[in-house]
Amino acid sequence: MSKAQIVGWAHAPFGKSELEDTEALMASVAAPALDHAGLGADNVDGIFVGVMNNGFSRQDFQGALVAMGNEALGHVPAVRLENACATGSAAIYTAMDFIESGRGRIALVVGAEKMTATPTAEVGDILLGASYRKEEADVDGGFAGLFGRIAQNYFQRYGDRSEELAMIAAKNHANGLANPYAHMRKDFGFDFCNTVSEKNPYVAEPLRRTDCSLISDGAAALVLADAETAATLERAIAFRARKHVNDVLAMSHREDAIAFEGARRAWAAALEEAGASLDDLSFVETHDCFTIAELIEYEAMGLAKPGDGYRVVREGLTRKDGKLPVNPSGGLKAKGHPIGATGVSMHIMACMQLMNEAGEMQIPDAGLAGVFNMGGTAVANYVSLMERAK
Repeated sequence: MSKAQIVGWAHAPFGKSELEDTEALMASVAAPALDHAGLGADNVDGIFVGVMNNGFSRQDFQGALVAMGNEALGHVPAVRLENACATGSAAIYTAMDFIESGRGRIALVVGAEKMTATPTAEVGDILLGASYRKEEADVDGGFAGLFGRIAQNYFQRYGDRSEELAMIAAKNHANGLANPYAHMRKDFGFDFCNTVSEKNPYVAEPLRRTDCSLISDGAAALVLADAETAATLERAIAFRARKHVNDVLAMSHREDAIAFEGARRAWAAALEEAGASLDDLSFVETHDCFTIAELIEYEAMGLAKPGDGYRVVREGLTRKDGKLPVNPSGGLKAKGHPIGATGVSMHIMACMQLMNEAGEMQIPDAGLAGVFNMGGTAVANYVSLMERAK
């Protein structure tokens, strides 16, 4: 069991926020997270901020902005982490390292992104900063174009799985109805998701609009404490295992660009460290930036052999009432994907389930959670296996 444990959290609604910037977004969750943990600003030994930015805002030095919302944190060491779409998990893992090294006992982790104020074309270019621009920047459709290529290559090898992608989208949107923080709380149904139309056009063929996560604003924060301190607080979520495995940035340099080898290695290492199998998991929150990503992630985690992920979908294994529910929160597909906040949000969704505080999202008797957050085209891969410690 981990020495650093999650003892409190706060989550802002994802979507188009009236809050003008990451400073305001972070302020909206930092103090509530400390309140939820039963701690004050004077207890915090380190602040770890996850914001990608990369052009969303001219204001950078984001680590220092948390104290602008609470000057009682003004002299607390603060640092900003960035690891593409896995920025939030990078902040969490760095905060855990801080605690487990003995440098501090309490850490505040805040993830945020303000995306909707930026024109859509600029958003696409900013996100391409998480690709290997020397080879991949000319793709049509930005990051959707990159995953469109992945989907094309997958279909060429294993057959057209457009219907299964639509089933994944429909599943996650149906789940998102129960998530009060979700950007899109609407059940579109399989037929809408599976049909190319004026309202659901191709974004980067074969990916339709319903196959792509949303451009969102949002923030989420959590508080970590060492195990001794956590034992004195109201709640504690421990990490039975946590693993971070990278893959080569340029897809052309990988042996198999559609295998998500880094994700496979991260899952295998985490399960081995935890002494667990997929059968032991109650649910998984996985990184469905695009539906093709969730499909391939089924294979990377070991639910199916390469090319057989469609069977997982067809058999309903990952539905909320299935053998291994995946994305009961609605995932990035329905919840939204404010880059820096995503990894923090995914871990909070797991904590809520494990504490039996997930409301209508609740998976009965949730005991062991899996979280998979990735940056780029399966470049930075984080797997957390979490359980309730108190």
